[in-house]
Amino acid sequence: MKRIMLTLILLTGIGGYTSYAQSELSLQECLKYALSNNQQLARTRLEEDMGRFKTSEVRARALPQVNAQGSYTNNIKKQVIPVPGEFAGGAPGTTLLLEAGVTHNVAATGTLSQEVYNQSVFTGLKAAKAGEEFYSMQTAQSEETVIYNVTQLYYSALVSREKMTVLDANIETMTKLVETTSSQVDNGLARKIDLDRMRVNLTNYKTQRTQAKNQFQLQTNQLKMMMGMPVANIINLPSTSFKEIENKATAADFGGLNLDNRIEYRLLKKQEELQNFQKKAYLAEFYPSLALNGNYSYNGISNKFDLLKSKSGGSTASWYDMAAVSLTLKIPIFDGWARRSRVSQATVALKQIRKDMEATNLSLNTQYENAKLQVQNNLSTIKAQKENVDLANEVYNSTQNNYNLGLANLTDLLDAETSLISAQNNYNEALLQYKLAELDIIKSNGNLKSLLN
Repeated sequence: MKRIMLTLILLTGIGGYTSYAQSELSLQECLKYALSNNQQLARTRLEEDMGRFKTSEVRARALPQVNAQGSYTNNIKKQVIPVPGEFAGGAPGTTLLLEAGVTHNVAATGTLSQEVYNQSVFTGLKAAKAGEEFYSMQTAQSEETVIYNVTQLYYSALVSREKMTVLDANIETMTKLVETTSSQVDNGLARKIDLDRMRVNLTNYKTQRTQAKNQFQLQTNQLKMMMGMPVANIINLPSTSFKEIENKATAADFGGLNLDNRIEYRLLKKQEELQNFQKKAYLAEFYPSLALNGNYSYNGISNKFDLLKSKSGGSTASWYDMAAVSLTLKIPIFDGWARRSRVSQATVALKQIRKDMEATNLSLNTQYENAKLQVQNNLSTIKAQKENVDLANEVYNSTQNNYNLGLANLTDLLDAETSLISAQNNYNEALLQYKLAELDIIKSNGNLKSLLN
């Protein structure tokens, strides 16, 4: 009975898994899946967890440090102290060797230390919190990278699939034309050389279809890899998505570039903040530090191994305790200018970060302006290529009609068909380039996560 139930559970699970794998996935569904399953993103999130643990580690330096220690010593051969003989009633001029200490020593010690004032520790606490925010921002950057890459691959796959659709239509048309011409050749109404040229074109279309299919499979495999989906899974892209690209290819609202929305720029600002904390930590080494220390120990000594016996049981052991409290003030005076060198290094590092910020500012503004130009250019290209497709389609239909009436030769028909295929592919490529440029605009505005909605 248990075996039957287990089999049913497994079959149910497999059926649900296959159903999900073969369902059509919208861009939003692909992005959400990727954010949950991308391996590199998962690793970055572990780095974020690591950052929180590092903050806890730094915070521990400001908390009391408590330690306990136990020890047992057996003085197999005791130390001796030489004393003049007359001190112990001996003859003058002689030396007596007296044993020092006892054979068995037991000690249990507890220590406590607390930083009362240490500017380096307090600065480190602030830096640790900023570091935790830095790791969180790195995760956000990785999420944006995943969104960008998945979106690129998604639209590229849509265009590749559309190329297959175009080729399928052409193969179907050419197949019918081959069948018709073959019948005409049999009846002496057409030349065999024309039929052969048609068959060559049909074979070329089928070869192009195979190449397009392979390209589509490569792109979907890359898409699945970026999503963190097993390559064996089958994903289907919605047929309406490509039409949506065509319908939405209108003048874009570019908005304005706000550097504070760009994660790359915010990361540099956070690095600047962390480097400032590092400089303050080096400067704090010039300040005195004050620490409170306390210790307590309980000790037992005996010449016999009877430390665990009670006095009533004949123990010769003696027990005593000790306690002390101290304040330690450390004043740095001279270290060969090591501290000054560290401060200077931190100052140079800050200047480097600020130069990086200037370069990033220039780079991001350039990317934004280029993306705007690319979108505008692609909108013009889409309009021109759409008109070109309509014209090529009109020319092809007219040429095909004339060919059927014997008013056009086969060369004209094949040239018109080649021009139509080229126009259709150019139009599809223009749509893809438009979406990629639009994606760059969204990235420039720091709004990649809006694609999830």
